[in-house]
Amino acid sequence: MKELSALMGVRESIRVIDATLRDGGIVNDFMFTDEFVKELYKTNIAAGVDYMEVGYKASKKIFDKTKFGKWKFCDDEDIFKVIGDNADKKVKLAVMADVGRCDFKEDIRPKSESPVDLIRVACYVHQIPGALEIIEDAKKKGYEVSCNIMAISTAQEGDIKVALDMIGQSPADCIYIVDSYGSIFPEQMQRICALYKEYADKHGKQLGIHAHNNQQLAFANTIEACGDGVDWLDATYNGMGRGAGNCFMENLLAFLKNPKYKVYETLKFIEKYMLQLKKDGVVWGYDVPYLVTGYLNQHPRAAMAFSKDKRTDYSKFFDEVIAQE
Repeated sequence: MKELSALMGVRESIRVIDATLRDGGIVNDFMFTDEFVKELYKTNIAAGVDYMEVGYKASKKIFDKTKFGKWKFCDDEDIFKVIGDNADKKVKLAVMADVGRCDFKEDIRPKSESPVDLIRVACYVHQIPGALEIIEDAKKKGYEVSCNIMAISTAQEGDIKVALDMIGQSPADCIYIVDSYGSIFPEQMQRICALYKEYADKHGKQLGIHAHNNQQLAFANTIEACGDGVDWLDATYNGMGRGAGNCFMENLLAFLKNPKYKVYETLKFIEKYMLQLKKDGVVWGYDVPYLVTGYLNQHPRAAMAFSKDKRTDYSKFFDEVIAQE
């Protein structure tokens, strides 16, 4: 009976993070309407989602504000105006600070002055020292902090171990497994989770997963990681995200079977807002060129260009990508 109870129960440590505005914003240059953002926020509350990532804290010195929507920069004033002060904290708010592409000392204000709760620091393995600087700064300012190590499928295991140990000794709350190229298979994810968990347990950190759908495995890898002890799970509505997109929020909430999470609320939002984005010409989701780059463990930029040009010569594309290796 105890075994059945454990099987049928819910894991209270699970946290679901909605990355629609941030990862999805890459698809449409963050040109979301205020209505879309407000309704997404309300939907996340109704659906029981734990965190909503509202976008990047991108540098205005590097990126032209006239070419992107406000969620590329996530000024606190814009969040206050569109979402409010988020005082009731029914869903926490997050932003991503990308190492080398943000002015964190100036743009990330003390937590007491901001509606944001979580700073997600994104970096590649070779950028760990820069990530640690942002982590320390954000923690001193009062935020929860995660460190998202990108493109781990291209990194050497020895380098990953060094990075995990360095982050483990930092004040970061959570360390993320990020399959940036959508090239990882579930059996590989199991081994990766075991490696990450070794360091997470050693340093008392939580683990997160952010998966891409290049090989239609974002959901599979997310639930594999969940079964392997990863608690922070990223997803987006209708899988909206760069290129092939991400783990589908509606799939993830259905899988978790926690009465806290309401799948019906996600379906209402998808029906009214996500389908409209597609009707308006915003393109994301699995397609053959993303399979090719995922299979070859390459950045999907070539596949994105292929899709933008409306090409269908898949075999020629395969040859082109192979030639670039």
